[in-house]
Amino acid sequence: MNLRDIDLTDADVFERGVPHDAFTTLRREAPVYWHEEKDGPGFFAITKYADLRQVSTNPEIFSSERKATLRVDPPEIVLEMIRNMMLNMDPPKHRRYRALINKAFTPRMVQSLHGMVADTVTRIIDDVIERGECDFVEDVAAILPMEVICEMMGVPREDRRQVYLIGNKLVGFEDPELQPDGQAVDVQNADAAEAFGEMFVYAHKLREQALADPKDNLATALLHAELDGEKLSAEDFQWWFQLLLVAGNETTRTVTSNGMLDLIAHPDQMARLRDDPSLVPSAVEEILRFNPPVHAFRRQTTRATEIRGVEIPADAKILMWYPSVNRDEEVFEDAQRFDVGRTPNDHLSFGIGEHFCLGANLARLELREIFKGIVARLHDVELAAPPRRLRSTFVNGVKEMRVTFRPETRGGATR
Repeated sequence: MNLRDIDLTDADVFERGVPHDAFTTLRREAPVYWHEEKDGPGFFAITKYADLRQVSTNPEIFSSERKATLRVDPPEIVLEMIRNMMLNMDPPKHRRYRALINKAFTPRMVQSLHGMVADTVTRIIDDVIERGECDFVEDVAAILPMEVICEMMGVPREDRRQVYLIGNKLVGFEDPELQPDGQAVDVQNADAAEAFGEMFVYAHKLREQALADPKDNLATALLHAELDGEKLSAEDFQWWFQLLLVAGNETTRTVTSNGMLDLIAHPDQMARLRDDPSLVPSAVEEILRFNPPVHAFRRQTTRATEIRGVEIPADAKILMWYPSVNRDEEVFEDAQRFDVGRTPNDHLSFGIGEHFCLGANLARLELREIFKGIVARLHDVELAAPPRRLRSTFVNGVKEMRVTFRPETRGGATR
């Protein structure tokens, strides 16, 4: 592949599949690559592991806040809004906000959810196992993270489907099918601010419920949390809700779907897992490496710098490409091979530095439990139709995946 043929801004390319040929070419020929944009000033594409680490661990040079973390420049009205989300903050503000929620995601707190997560996995598989077919995304992958984060936040069961659909629209802004009017959202248009409206309306409703009837959950905890000596405002609460619901739901769903696809495509690795379920934790790490949930995050330089000898001016756009760095040949032996027993496996799918994924412990728990259940109970899984991928240069997702498997009775006995 020639460099001139590479276009990392084309969502249609990513809808067909992650362009690994392009990333391999970039790592080999131009690891810090100036990429033109039709809808922007252009950006430097970061495709090597060491360089992503450099960018992610130096927030004083590479800012998340200046232009936020998506590729396309948001208009000022949207930029001002989304800077209230922790994802789009720099230190020291980011650290203060992160400290508010850290206690909910410690290893001890996450481990306390183990029984609930395991029970939910059992119910998810029971609900499909007699049918012998399902849409894996809707019927399996989407349910566990949605149930867990909604339970933690105190979202009533009857509202959870609504929250799930709102989240789909927020992360699927480049996919017309996921928008109510059948049009991809133009995030450069001020009207894009309306894309947040539904989530804000629901967050307001949840806050009112938590005020009227406090519970032992995250929503109530956020009501009483203080930042610099002051309680969180209603707007702060809404941004926290959006971050936790989207980040805690969509990404784990995506990894679960991607992992199932990878196991179907590599039946020898699925057989290894069935023969030795103790490999599930390492398999989860390999699934995260091989097909991370996010394609790219953005940073903006605060001053002139250089990466790998390439001079980068101040106020330049940087895009870090996670599917590429996770297959960096200098870091991962036989990097294009899917190996459920791979060790070590120091992938960067959860990020590194200031913005290391807050929910990494929870995501790992959910992924280990769902794949333990799949390996133990869903046999002879095959694709019933080609999977339909999300049209997105941001989320590495699948929106529909029809599968078949050997029908069994609830509880695991073969018919």
